[in-house]
Amino acid sequence: MQGFLNLNKPFDWTSHDCVAKVRKLLKMKRVGHAGTLDPAATGVLPIALGKATRLLQYLPGEKAYQATIRLGIQTTTDDLQGEIITSKPCPGLDLENVKTALSQFIGKIEQIPPNYSAIQVDGKRLYDLARKGEIVKVPVRTVEIFQIQLLDWRDSDFPELNVAISCGAGTYIRAIARDLGSILNTGGSLAALMRTESSGFQIPDSLTFTDLENQLQTGRFQPLAPDTPLKHLLSVNLPTVSAKKWCQGQKIALNLDIPDFVRVYETEGNFLGIGKLQDDLLIPQMVFSDLTIPSLQL
Repeated sequence: MQGFLNLNKPFDWTSHDCVAKVRKLLKMKRVGHAGTLDPAATGVLPIALGKATRLLQYLPGEKAYQATIRLGIQTTTDDLQGEIITSKPCPGLDLENVKTALSQFIGKIEQIPPNYSAIQVDGKRLYDLARKGEIVKVPVRTVEIFQIQLLDWRDSDFPELNVAISCGAGTYIRAIARDLGSILNTGGSLAALMRTESSGFQIPDSLTFTDLENQLQTGRFQPLAPDTPLKHLLSVNLPTVSAKKWCQGQKIALNLDIPDFVRVYETEGNFLGIGKLQDDLLIPQMVFSDLTIPSLQL
């Protein structure tokens, strides 16, 4: 079985838990995921099956979320799962000030990831260091926020706002909640998070574990094709003779000025894998011909 599963991750599951569950349900060892989600987050978790795990590095990085941010509270983890550091009611907070503060996150920004995150410093995960009480300087990273839309605003002693965020890879929504609270001088924490899009997969098309189990029991489950999340890459079609040579690891002369990774197909539409165009040559990067072209004897 090769391809992708668009999984709707349940609350309080780690991404690793989800991979382990899929391995058990599908009775296969080679399973991986793209874009780690925190246990408290739900939503789209792309799962690669079989040799499709080799395609994870080529998936697009764009993601989208719906988040609830609570103001007036600051925690050790930048969400409500952590210990409260400060708590100060801020009723009557001016909504226009909140909107102005949100606009400061649009574009390329510098962001300090949460202390409790999976980023490695000197080979150690930040969350492991944080649990041990070790103080580590978290490296600043540049991330890109494409859009933030205010969906709802609820004024109270601890106001909450719902936002829709589209962003590039590596963005921490918990850090946005924390930094918004800092700008407003209120403190802020992430109260809830659902990822609605990841690497081209959308929440309306996702499967819960219940959906997956039902489809498996009735024999209806089919993984998504290996090239499903690769539509952001341009495609190249090869005649059968050239396709066979390419699948055997040979470089193919191709007069195309596209110095980037491309999807490679045989003229019949069979997906062969990922190539890189360089110096008028199509160089094999990831070959999947044994999965999609059984007629080719390699």
